[in-house]
Amino acid sequence: MITVQDWAKIRYLHGSEGLSIRAIAARLGLSRDTVARAVASSSPPRYSRVSGPSAFDPFEPQVRQLLGEFPTMPASVISERVGWPGSPSWFRKKVARLRAEYAPKDPADRLSYRPGDQAQCDLWFPPVLVPLGCGQAGSPPVLVMVASFSRFITAAMIPTRQTPDLLAGMWSILAEQMGAVPRRLVWDNEAGIGRGGTLAAGVAGFTGTLANRIVQLKPYDPESKGIVERANGFLETSFLPGRTFTSPADFNTQLAEWMPKANGRRVRSTNARPGDLVALDRAAMVPLSPVAPAVGFTTQVRLPRDYYLRVLGNDYSIDPSVIGRMIDVHADLDTVTGHCDGTLVASHPRSWARRQTITDPAHVQTAARIRGDYDRTRTGAAAVDSGDGALVRDLTDYDTRFGVDFITDASLDAREVAF
Repeated sequence: MITVQDWAKIRYLHGSEGLSIRAIAARLGLSRDTVARAVASSSPPRYSRVSGPSAFDPFEPQVRQLLGEFPTMPASVISERVGWPGSPSWFRKKVARLRAEYAPKDPADRLSYRPGDQAQCDLWFPPVLVPLGCGQAGSPPVLVMVASFSRFITAAMIPTRQTPDLLAGMWSILAEQMGAVPRRLVWDNEAGIGRGGTLAAGVAGFTGTLANRIVQLKPYDPESKGIVERANGFLETSFLPGRTFTSPADFNTQLAEWMPKANGRRVRSTNARPGDLVALDRAAMVPLSPVAPAVGFTTQVRLPRDYYLRVLGNDYSIDPSVIGRMIDVHADLDTVTGHCDGTLVASHPRSWARRQTITDPAHVQTAARIRGDYDRTRTGAAAVDSGDGALVRDLTDYDTRFGVDFITDASLDAREVAF
């Protein structure tokens, strides 16, 4: 069999140069029959090997039977079940070819999106350590939301993936970056949003205030939110490389400065820039609610004597003047506040580090003053003035306190004195 290069030469010499088959055979050193077959052929020569019997053939019926019952059974297990004695890698290749006939089909459709209809949401965990303060560092999640029609990307780092922080992060992004509310927010089975078709506590109230709804995807269905998945990869490969961060606030600042560049690129699927299409998206979205939804961590607890309350892994000081009273504690993405009967009794920047004690110096001073007043009150209640300004305790107070009846009659024997 001649090579493709020889076949191309023969076709050129015969068709373009007009040489005869004999002349071509003499020039190329080939037989005239070979040249004649090349001239008559309209397609390049192809090597085809006639398949003969294979060592896999006796095992194929058993393999097909196992794949018919268990389409996802690993090739190594199939090899053990059928007693394959040969090469494991060659057996895996043979099984892979047969498995396609038995594997269930799960086609993914090409989707089209209407303006304002949905935004896809996901958490991206950047592979970089961000200083959190107090000598701690970590990789807090980044909440990413992408408008499906315009491909407009919005994102912000949040402290945790708990429900209060997820809702606070979504509201912050919608109000400050998106500027409107998509009619649907598409999530996977994130525990902080809900699982199994049941929304987490507080999520339904959040969507009711915004007049939209949460759509939870079925498990193992990444294609349904492929837009935000690709945005996560884009952030990791285009925003993150070469950057260092001093804090979560610095991360969000750098991300906000870079985001116009990300939304200014041309997207192949839409042949447009997200920044140019987002106006159509916003026009079809639901306007922002005039009343902000209830987001963040909220609880009510009685203030103990040490005037500290634990909030999301850290202890925050509260005004000691309200010890023993019920305190309404609220934590958003930035601050932790405490109110007692509507009066502000604590306000701290939220710490992203863990196991920390955050103290307001004014609370320490207030505690010292209250403690001094308490000591003076106790001392004054059981003391008398000695005349020179000093407080001297009457020793009979101790006899009364401990029930001592001291007899002072000198005529009695000391052994007869009763206590």
